[in-house]
Amino acid sequence: MMIHRISFVACIVAGLVASAAFASQPNVVVFLADDAGWGDYSHNGNTQVSTPNIDSIARDGVTLDRFYVCPVCAPTRAEFLTGRYHSRMGVYGVSTGQERMNLDEKTIADAFKASGYATGAFGKWHNGSQWPYHPMARGFDEYLGYTSGHWGEYFDPPLEHNGKPIREQGYIVDICTDYAIDFIDRNHKQPFFCYVPFTTPHSPWAVPEEDWVRFKDKPITQLGSMPKQEDIDQTRCALAMLENQDRNVGRVLDRLKAMNVADDTIVLYFSDNGPNSWRFNGGMKGRKGSTDEGGIRSTCFIRWNKNLPANATMTNIAGAIDLAPTLTSLAGVSMVSEKPIDGINLSPWLRQEKTEVIDRTIFTTWANYVSARTQTHRLDQNGKLFDMVNDPGQASPLAENSSELRESLIGAVARWRSDVQLSDTTQDKKVNRGRSVDPRLIPVGYREFPRTWLPARDGKPKGTVQRSSSAPNSSYFVNWKATTDELSWDIDVHTAGQYEVAIDYTCAESDAGSLIEVSFKETKLQGKVMPAWDPPLYANQDTLPRPPAESPMKEFRTLKLGTVSLGKGSGPLIIRAKKIAGNEVMHLRAITLTLVE
Repeated sequence: MMIHRISFVACIVAGLVASAAFASQPNVVVFLADDAGWGDYSHNGNTQVSTPNIDSIARDGVTLDRFYVCPVCAPTRAEFLTGRYHSRMGVYGVSTGQERMNLDEKTIADAFKASGYATGAFGKWHNGSQWPYHPMARGFDEYLGYTSGHWGEYFDPPLEHNGKPIREQGYIVDICTDYAIDFIDRNHKQPFFCYVPFTTPHSPWAVPEEDWVRFKDKPITQLGSMPKQEDIDQTRCALAMLENQDRNVGRVLDRLKAMNVADDTIVLYFSDNGPNSWRFNGGMKGRKGSTDEGGIRSTCFIRWNKNLPANATMTNIAGAIDLAPTLTSLAGVSMVSEKPIDGINLSPWLRQEKTEVIDRTIFTTWANYVSARTQTHRLDQNGKLFDMVNDPGQASPLAENSSELRESLIGAVARWRSDVQLSDTTQDKKVNRGRSVDPRLIPVGYREFPRTWLPARDGKPKGTVQRSSSAPNSSYFVNWKATTDELSWDIDVHTAGQYEVAIDYTCAESDAGSLIEVSFKETKLQGKVMPAWDPPLYANQDTLPRPPAESPMKEFRTLKLGTVSLGKGSGPLIIRAKKIAGNEVMHLRAITLTLVE
């Protein structure tokens, strides 16, 4: 009996110790906007939008005044997750597999999970769809959202929850916030790390009517630096999206307060690149896709009521690479990556324990062009040097022949290119700007995550087949009219076994009945594309007309073709039509392989 008593007491003591440890560990909530510019917030001087909840994070915390991200989405997310420049990690694009982080990278979620935190992500992932690129293989216990970059359905969207497809009701930002709040409710008695990567104001231009009605006739008098190129309706819709997003930030902040954990929670808010249209951005040069100031300077607010000052400003330059080492340091969590970190721990400056200016240069790259930012100057991608203190709009480059700093930064860029193994060839620039499918194989067949989704985005069409739009992320294959056409995905089967094969398709009544064949090495499976499924394109999804580069969307139907035996190994998974019943085989959004035994 004594042994059992000692064990019981030991368990109580261990539980108390664990509870005390948990009590000393702050929760962390990270909000990440998608395509919001620095100038999209009332805190930053935008007089035509109201963002009181986001602004409150700055009022109650610290503003990182000169904070830099990447020109586009996926690279910024990779840098936030790891504290490393995205060029080191295999992330060099935003679609067709180019957005994936190499599998030997460890994330901030891995670090928090290893320290006993519950971890969840709710929204746009954009760093890999298939396991082990999936967020649940990168440190997150729970995931709700979509793993690709652009998502073409904002109302009643098809999403995934913990690897399983679902269709939710409502507006996508509201839905992701609902799941984030539920995660907080279920985990507020232990430390949690909650990542909320919003999908707005990224296009398509779609926002709830209650938000649009405030803006649809609103005069826009605060214009961007390129007024002739500004689309006023796009500006209106972006600001309506930001007000919707602000309301959802407020819902999370209110729930933290209701759960009595607000003071024990670090809250961070930033965006992933510059604005996705020409609109007010503080007079800075450039927008999304640009390595100039306006394309990469982001708002960044952080609060921790117990340990960070309120209404404070940090003027040192900082970037997405600094967030992982900073958040883990504030929380007393160890980074688990053994790779060198490019970012620095900003916590002494956030706490105002240090005030000196950090002597550093932050590098930005896109399409193999590089820009370098010091505390006072920017060397742009064309080698022109700007005084960012006296010329924040980059209007007049400094004289090239009289600047030792310019030559020093040109040398620094060359060394950085070599360090991150970033090529400087014209051919590579063309590749990185293109839509070529990444050569890394797509993993298939992990028992811990048996379903592998192979969207059109990651496939390669051959013959007459085309994508439904030039932007691959939310596209589907169309114009499949010949038996010589084929679609393929380069896969690596991890586990030998039986796999259920299914497709997501639409098919006109007159085209139903085509015979298709799915093959992998010597394995073949045939099936007929039927019944017909020809839904109309969504007519009421968008607030503004959809840009031509983005696919019009519709509801796809899942058709199970059967089960096949796949052996381990790599090669192309190919779909061909053996017989075509009508004019076109089908429209194909994805093929799914599910390990069943």
